[in-house]
Amino acid sequence: MRKLALLLAAAGVLSVTAVSLAAGRSANWSAKLTAAQEIPAQTVMAPTAHGAFTATLSGRQLNWKLTFSQLSGPATAAHIHLGAKGKAGNVLVPLCGPCKSGAHGSSSLTVAVVKDFQKHLLYVNVHTKKNPAGEIRGQLGG
Repeated sequence: MRKLALLLAAAGVLSVTAVSLAAGRSANWSAKLTAAQEIPAQTVMAPTAHGAFTATLSGRQLNWKLTFSQLSGPATAAHIHLGAKGKAGNVLVPLCGPCKSGAHGSSSLTVAVVKDFQKHLLYVNVHTKKNPAGEIRGQLGG
């Protein structure tokens, strides 16, 4: 499979991203987290709160890092949720709790979660005591 992908890439038929996915089954995930994306809207307004989530998926292993600042208080938890842009959804992958900016870790994902990512149905959410439903959010993309 790898040789075929490399031959196709050399011929200009296959992109480098597709080659890396075929060869190592890895993909980069990222999200810019803002208060404006939060659904439902924040209970206590912290409009300047923001963050970033970056991760690499290798097979079904997700290695991630989460940074944030200007929250209304300490981050009580962070998760990957199921939900299309503008929709709230259930927690699929707990990330940390309580959380500090710069938190990192790894999670083993189900095939269903990986497929949900491919359909743009996942988002990262950081929760605080003042905004228990979520203070900042970002839709995951590759």
